[in-house]
Amino acid sequence: MARRSLVLSGATLVMCALAAPAMAQTIGGDPSTYGTITIAYEGPLTGDQAANGRDMLRGVQLAVREYNAAGGFYGRKVRLVQANDKANPGIAKSVARRVINGPAVAVVGPYNSSVGILNLPLYTRARVVPVQMTSTDDTTGKGVTVQPKNSQISPVEYDFIQTQWTPSKVSMLVDPSAYTQSMADRLQRSLEKKGVLVTQIPISEDQTDFTPQVNQALANNPTAVYLSTYYPQGAAIAKALEAAAPGHPAKCFAGLANQDPAFISQAGISASRRCVFSGVPTPQQFPTAKAYVRNYTRTFRRAPGTWGTFTYDSAKVLFRAWNRAGTAFDYAKVLAQLKKTTNYRGATGKITVNKVGNRPNVPVSILNVDADGEFNVVYTNRRNK
Repeated sequence: MARRSLVLSGATLVMCALAAPAMAQTIGGDPSTYGTITIAYEGPLTGDQAANGRDMLRGVQLAVREYNAAGGFYGRKVRLVQANDKANPGIAKSVARRVINGPAVAVVGPYNSSVGILNLPLYTRARVVPVQMTSTDDTTGKGVTVQPKNSQISPVEYDFIQTQWTPSKVSMLVDPSAYTQSMADRLQRSLEKKGVLVTQIPISEDQTDFTPQVNQALANNPTAVYLSTYYPQGAAIAKALEAAAPGHPAKCFAGLANQDPAFISQAGISASRRCVFSGVPTPQQFPTAKAYVRNYTRTFRRAPGTWGTFTYDSAKVLFRAWNRAGTAFDYAKVLAQLKKTTNYRGATGKITVNKVGNRPNVPVSILNVDADGEFNVVYTNRRNK
C-alpha cells in the first residue's frame, strides 16, 4: 500500500529518503512487519530557532546514514521523519499526535522545554521512545536525554558568577518560557543566599527592540546582567547592551540557550565578546568529535553547530539500545537498555544514562567569544568534568 503524505496544521511532518525501504510502509498497524524502521526528529525547523533545529536534524540524519551504511537493524534500514514544532508550545500536542499516529517507534527531541512539558507525556503514553533534548527537570523521567538538565547547568553558572565576579547586584532579563524562567529562578535563589540583590525584568519573545529593558537593567548599576533567553532574543539584547552602555562596567552573562553560532552572527562579534555564556564545548572542541565534525562537514558542506552533536549521540545510543534489546519495537525493552547506557563513547564524550533517564556527567562549561567569532571554553566546574 502506498504511503500517504503527512501534513500538519501549523507544522510539518516530512519523510526523509535516507534509505530505500525494503518494502512500502503504511501508516498504522504493526510496525514490526514493515521493511524499514521509522524514527522521528522533532524540533524548530522554521521560525527564530530554525538554525538550531536544522543543525539538530542534520545530527540525526548523519547518525541514520551511518547506521544504515553499517547494515541497519539486522538488515532493516532506518527511515527518518521530521516534525516541525517551531519552538511553539501551542502546536506541541498536535505535532506529537501526528508522529504517534505514524509508524515512528522513537523520537529524537523535542528541544524546547515548553514544548516537551506538553508533548513528552503523549509520546511516553503512546510508547514512542523519546530521546529528548529538553533541559527542564520537569521532563525528567519522560524518556532519556544525553544533554544537560537545568539542575546541572545552574550550579556551574552560579559558581562562575559568584567566584569570578563576586557580584553585589545582578539584573536579569528573562524570557518567561519554561526553561529560561526556571534557570533565572534557580540562579536568583542561589545568589540571594549570598546577599546579592537580584532584579528580574521580563521580556517578550515577540520583541525586536529591547532598549527599554536594557536601560532598566542598567539603572541600578549591577555587577552583571544575566540573559535568561534563547539566542534570537539574547543576540538582540547584546546589541542593545553595547549601544546603551559601551563603557558601562556591568558584565554580561548569557544563559546556555544562547550558545549558537547564530548569536554571534546576529549580535556581531563586538557585542558577543561583551558576554560569557554557559554552554558546552563546540563540536570542534570535543576531542571525541573529530570524526563527527569531518563527516558532518563532508556530508552537509557546512560546519556543525552546537546541538547537532547531541542529537547525533542521541540517535547513536538509541540504535545501540535496539541492538542490545534485540528489538526496535518493544518500548519497555528499548527504554531499559537506554537506561543501562554506561560509558558509551559518543561525540560529546563518554555517555552514561542513569535510572531516571538523565546523563549524570554532563559537559557544561563557561565560554567566551574570541576575536574570530568563535566560542572558547574559559571555565569548567569540577563537578561536571
